[in-house]
Amino acid sequence: MNNQIQNNGVERLTSMEKVQAGLAQRYAKERRFRRLGLAAVMTGLLFIALLLGSIVSNGYSAFWQTEVQLEVQLEQADIDPEVSRDPEVLSVADYGGLVKRSLRNTFPEVKGRRDKRKLYEMVSSGAAFQLQDMVMANPDLIGSTVKLWVPADDDIDMLVKGHIDRSKPESERRVKDQQLEWLDELTSQGRIRSAFNTIFFTAGDSREPELAGIWGAAVGSMFTLLVTLCLSFPIGVAAAVYLEEFAPVNRWTDLIEVNINNLAAVPSIVFGLLGLAVFINFFGLPRSAPVVGGLVLTLMTLPTIIIASRAALKSVPPSIREAALGLGASRMQMVFHHVLPLAMPGMLTGTIIGMAQALGESAPLLMIGMVAFIVDIPGSITDPSTVMPVQIYLWADSPERAFVERTSAAIMLLLGFLVSMNALAVILRKKFERRW
Repeated sequence: MNNQIQNNGVERLTSMEKVQAGLAQRYAKERRFRRLGLAAVMTGLLFIALLLGSIVSNGYSAFWQTEVQLEVQLEQADIDPEVSRDPEVLSVADYGGLVKRSLRNTFPEVKGRRDKRKLYEMVSSGAAFQLQDMVMANPDLIGSTVKLWVPADDDIDMLVKGHIDRSKPESERRVKDQQLEWLDELTSQGRIRSAFNTIFFTAGDSREPELAGIWGAAVGSMFTLLVTLCLSFPIGVAAAVYLEEFAPVNRWTDLIEVNINNLAAVPSIVFGLLGLAVFINFFGLPRSAPVVGGLVLTLMTLPTIIIASRAALKSVPPSIREAALGLGASRMQMVFHHVLPLAMPGMLTGTIIGMAQALGESAPLLMIGMVAFIVDIPGSITDPSTVMPVQIYLWADSPERAFVERTSAAIMLLLGFLVSMNALAVILRKKFERRW
């Protein structure tokens, strides 16, 4: 009997040891899993930091532009020989010739045609238009000598910013030795400076990097998103309300719900093909216009808005519906007076997320022609325009080094818009969300 008790004790002790050993193994596995999860999160954050660091390091310099000061003689005979002050006469004057004369007066030793061409390449071709705008705004300047800061050529700008190594042989860089001497002389005279690049924020696209701006694409994006919002939000909310509150449960509504969920996973370029076939080829709407881009993005964002709106409607407690109906409200009054106001914050959040997704899309807009080279700022939803993602795509495909920094700067602005829209969605959800 005593031996049996001792054997049972030994067996019980062995079982406890096995349990303790098993617990230790499970705890060790849990710690390893936590460490792996933390390592995965840190790795992801590291790659995001590297990506953002690369974008910022390449793009922050685009917010500054190298400028050259010119002393331009606005001769009466060159601009307005008849002293008419007629805007048509002033607009056709040879302002480019005046800029070239100013450069020749600054460096009178330059005589050869090839050397003059190199000298003229020191400043941007936009200097003539800047001088024209100045004279058109104030014709009283005619007959005087003005000092004007004009953008430097993109190669000079890249050299001043350190993106071109001046220590390399002349054959391996775009800026020649003679241009380096002229640049050093202008610097010693205090006629070279770095100023805030207002052109980048106020101008449209250009073949010249120093004259290219993001404002045209930003306005095109705003018009496109405006059309998308005006169409997708009411249609999406109405569809969600009908499917969730009024539609009977049958095979047709089930089929519609399945198709809506499937459309949310369709590649965006398919919607671009649909817009090309229907809106442009069939209805004849203008290509490369925000109205067509808005229609295409509406088709793309509708599934997202409908799904988010239905989820918001489902989150409203059934007691709200039952109380409204119990007090004599009709089904329509119950939905629009009680359920919909409580679900609206969730609907707005889903809509903002859908708009943020639409803002970053480029593939469907490429299919409808919004990849065109647009210089002018669009004034309406029917004017030719492009959008920010497509503008980034165009600049990234350009060979000039100056477009690299403008591409990165445009990406920074686009990311800023996306982060702002997502932050707005979070704020709205936190502010209006109700706990039941």
